[in-house]
Amino acid sequence: MNEQGLLFCVPTETKSRDESRVLARRTDPVTSYEAARKMVDFGRLGTQRRAVLDALRQCNGVTSAELAETMGVSRYLTARRLPDLAKGGRVARGPTRVCRVAGTRAVTWWVTEGASHE
Repeated sequence: MNEQGLLFCVPTETKSRDESRVLARRTDPVTSYEAARKMVDFGRLGTQRRAVLDALRQCNGVTSAELAETMGVSRYLTARRLPDLAKGGRVARGPTRVCRVAGTRAVTWWVTEGASHE
């Protein structure tokens, strides 16, 4: 391996550009598209989705903030990955209730019957 390969993280697998486009809105700045592309190229997107789904299996019916607190991650990570998982049919939005973390009304999230274990 050359010296540059040791200094920089090189993606081992390149995903379709379509997947990274879904993560950024049409009105977002170019930096959002670059960040989305890195999430896909370096496998972080799939890793985050699996971690969120696995955690939700352990505490079904929580808000994104409650799930984030349980996982020890930023609420923004769970708030972004849960809708991704919902689009794929892995999780579903449930009724709203007062979030124990934020103290405001928030949607709850539930693993769907079709969400297989990976």
